[in-house]
Amino acid sequence: MSSSPSALPPFPPFEIARGAKDARLLVICDHASAAIPADLGDLGVAPDMRYAHIAWDIGAAAVTRLLARRLACPAVLSGASRLVVDCNRPLGHPQSMPACSAGVPIPGNRHLDEAAIAARAEAWFTPYHRAVEAEVARLRRNGGVPAVISIHSFTPVMEGFERPWHVGVLWNRDPRLAEPALRGLSRRGDLVVGDNQPYSGRTMNYSLDIHAGAAGLPHVSFELRQDLLTGAADAERWADLLADVLAPSLADPGLYRARIY
Repeated sequence: MSSSPSALPPFPPFEIARGAKDARLLVICDHASAAIPADLGDLGVAPDMRYAHIAWDIGAAAVTRLLARRLACPAVLSGASRLVVDCNRPLGHPQSMPACSAGVPIPGNRHLDEAAIAARAEAWFTPYHRAVEAEVARLRRNGGVPAVISIHSFTPVMEGFERPWHVGVLWNRDPRLAEPALRGLSRRGDLVVGDNQPYSGRTMNYSLDIHAGAAGLPHVSFELRQDLLTGAADAERWADLLADVLAPSLADPGLYRARIY
């Protein structure tokens, strides 16, 4: 299966929401869109799965935009479905352009040749990551070391297991945002909070690792359960909650220092 590397994307490979000029925070969303470019058809995916979790993180884009607005900071959101290319996996990873996702076959991703893989990376993966990199660089020029927040969502049930967590805090070595967020969310008393659950930030945080962790920028990822994120009111609630939980850490001038853990 091949594709022309010179073909222009039919829709933008990323979206940027602008924030205040003095912002010191960036919010990113790796799985913001379920869009598939027309030249790839539907990748052979059944209609009922085209907007399921295998295609994108349901509700994550809305929370990302609202959270960035609450915190007066910029946001970068991916433009294409993770079935086209997963922006939170390194190129070459088995789930980068998966032939099967969560047990669902993706026929349009089988037997991709090197030209097709390169074309997708050039059209969707690389522009998104360049946009994140450019926003981080702009923030550094304008105000010094910035913090980076990533927003994802997860399914209530995985392989028959009912996930009890309402929200997960994913992190690797840097505790500066993760530990206060865990304490703040847990103190509410009405949330089941996952510490590196339902996924571990030690193994599944590619975008934060390359754009923040490697440079010593403070960072954390949030996972929101999708049955608690079904509409605009839910997105508003989560954006308010995360903004409140993050506020004390973000108000601390000592946060904004490069530190490798």
